[in-house]
Amino acid sequence: MNNVVSTIRLDRDAPGELFIWTDVDAAFEDDFNRWYEREHMEERAEIPGFRWARRYRSSSEGRRYLALYRTQSLNVFTSAAYKKAFEQQTDWSLTNFKRMTNTNRRVMAVSELAGVGTGSALALVSLGSMENARRVAEMAAGVQAEMDGVLALRVLTPDPELSTPLPSEDPETRVLEPVLVIDATLEPAAAAAARLVADELDLPDGNATTFSLLWELRSEDLQQP
Repeated sequence: MNNVVSTIRLDRDAPGELFIWTDVDAAFEDDFNRWYEREHMEERAEIPGFRWARRYRSSSEGRRYLALYRTQSLNVFTSAAYKKAFEQQTDWSLTNFKRMTNTNRRVMAVSELAGVGTGSALALVSLGSMENARRVAEMAAGVQAEMDGVLALRVLTPDPELSTPLPSEDPETRVLEPVLVIDATLEPAAAAAARLVADELDLPDGNATTFSLLWELRSEDLQQP
């Protein structure tokens, strides 16, 4: 498998990811998922400059849902098309935004570290500092090469100006930190890689969460022939 090792990127020419990690009241969960499946994923994926949209769910306590949207660069989030979509939300979107709890919305610069591919499982490791992000960049190729089932690793670094919070997050107390994303074939492999990284960096318990992939929508699939 090919390895791609890079430094941590912070510039707006870097590939971008819109990162929404949230929970929702169980009473509204069915409508929340229907909204993503019938409207919101497609609405975002068809914006010029977007490449794909993916949704994940965790069986752990706390925030259960993760949505990731890849863009060609961070500059897409300053485009007229994105600003229009962000500022002119549908009524269904506004209703579900209010139902979301403990939400983290981040616009992230993407640093591809090692490996390629998308797995059915993902691990998310909160790194706490840019120094830890740089340490992960140095060890990523070894983790991917030596651990069965680990497909690819990347670091996402938040852009403070573009990471406008959603209603359930207090902008005064939010924490903007880099995160490590580990794609793996199965959740045990994702969890094992996350534990290895957390132990190496001496991160607190609870800094790693694993998810299963719900579905992916590629922007090219929405293009008219």
